[in-house]
Amino acid sequence: MAVIHHTTLKPTKLELLTAWLPSRPWYRGAAQAPQLARVGGFRLDDPQGEVGIECLVVTDRSGDRPVTYFVPLTYRGAPLDGAERGLVGTLEHGLLGRRWIYDGAHDPVLVGQLFAVFQGRAVPQAQDVTDARDDSVHGRLAETAAAAAVGSSAVAGAATVVDAAHGTELVLHTSTGAGGEAEAAGARSTGARATLGLRIERVLAALPRERGVGSTGGAGPECLGTLTGAWQSADGMAQRGLLATLHAAER
Repeated sequence: MAVIHHTTLKPTKLELLTAWLPSRPWYRGAAQAPQLARVGGFRLDDPQGEVGIECLVVTDRSGDRPVTYFVPLTYRGAPLDGAERGLVGTLEHGLLGRRWIYDGAHDPVLVGQLFAVFQGRAVPQAQDVTDARDDSVHGRLAETAAAAAVGSSAVAGAATVVDAAHGTELVLHTSTGAGGEAEAAGARSTGARATLGLRIERVLAALPRERGVGSTGGAGPECLGTLTGAWQSADGMAQRGLLATLHAAER
């Protein structure tokens, strides 16, 4: 269970993101610095209790139109070996001291727990309250044989991460109980190992209200699973949309 510490952060998370976001290929802003506000998000627990995991939703109001981004982050007490590309920055925590802040796509702890949300094995938690579920976040697998095989697998090893204009693509190496399950998932497999794709949506768009919480958001028939969540629009209206999808690896 993650414990929420109400204390000072120097710099703040939004200040770190203000400097970092313009360096991302999916950032839609212009020359001016982002003007960020937190409008949603959730936390996940690290089973080992060592890494803080927070999935932020922030809106940039610096341009002609507000743009909302999904930014999963991890907070660590020491640098993560091999994740230099994913370092957002460091901050001083009023109780815990120096923390290294990473883009969660580059942190295997976050990737593993996000994968577990699709499977129903990890429960999203409220951002600001200790030991409180966030029932606005919904992970689901498609009702297909291919997706059913995903439900019995786990992430094994580091993911390959590619940032692009449309978002962040991860290639996940997973292990399953049997090679037949991996093959059924539409993935390249040798024995009990398989390869799947995880797409993290970075620029968020609200789903039509009539689609409801179980909607795939137009993710396509090849989609194996969806993760949806809620946030507030710039005018204070509740919105929800697609945060991430699982899909078969490209052959």
